[in-house]
Amino acid sequence: MIIHVNKVDVAYREEGKGEPILLVHGFCGSSDYWRNLIHDLAQTYRVIALDLPGHGDSSVQENINEIDQYATFIRDFLDELKIDRVTMFGHSLGGYITLAFAEMYSDRLKGFSLIHSTAYPDSEEAKKGRDTSADKIETEGMEAFIEGLVPKLFSPKHLDSHHKEIREVKNIGYSTTPAGAKNALLAMKNRIDRRQVIETTNVPVLLIAGEEDQLIPSEKVFTAKGQHIKQILLKDVGHMSMYEAPQELIQEILEFK
Repeated sequence: MIIHVNKVDVAYREEGKGEPILLVHGFCGSSDYWRNLIHDLAQTYRVIALDLPGHGDSSVQENINEIDQYATFIRDFLDELKIDRVTMFGHSLGGYITLAFAEMYSDRLKGFSLIHSTAYPDSEEAKKGRDTSADKIETEGMEAFIEGLVPKLFSPKHLDSHHKEIREVKNIGYSTTPAGAKNALLAMKNRIDRRQVIETTNVPVLLIAGEEDQLIPSEKVFTAKGQHIKQILLKDVGHMSMYEAPQELIQEILEFK
């Protein structure tokens, strides 16, 4: 489905009835990341998964290059769908956006989850890495960049056994526009520390980490403890539990709240 939001044609999937949940994909991903989860989740919830600007089948918006701007874009997307409150699940980049949304529009959330994501800002080394990635996209193109990125998303144990899944994630990545990818890189590079959002929110929080995540280790995911926070460490999983352990991820989402 396509909906027009702030000069962006936004592609999204929707299935099921009941309380709405919003699935927000990671960098160079799309709503297709959630393909293996949506049908099962839709037995309980109204499931919505969108393509962020410049990703998947959504058009690019040049001036959306800050995490807070993505959060406002999500708010406007929900307004178009006439959804007042939602439970949001953000993977990686989607988690950064979810945290910004939780800080800026807390009244719109019933709960939120970070899936292989962190409240920490980028380190100086990571910021340099974002610049290097942007340069690689500029000089070598998206396909070369995606070829280098995607194997790092999976647990080393799964590189031989998950050929089909790795190919699918690469194909999704190829559809990201260079402008959309570079906007997201800039937004991630400049994002702020939002650990206090997890600590002080008055809604339930679900933090999910992969034991073998090479990008965001569990100690960067589990930044706070509290009665409102549930921490889940998935065994033998890297950065892509929706492909590496989909049934476990489905179960955690269904049990949340």
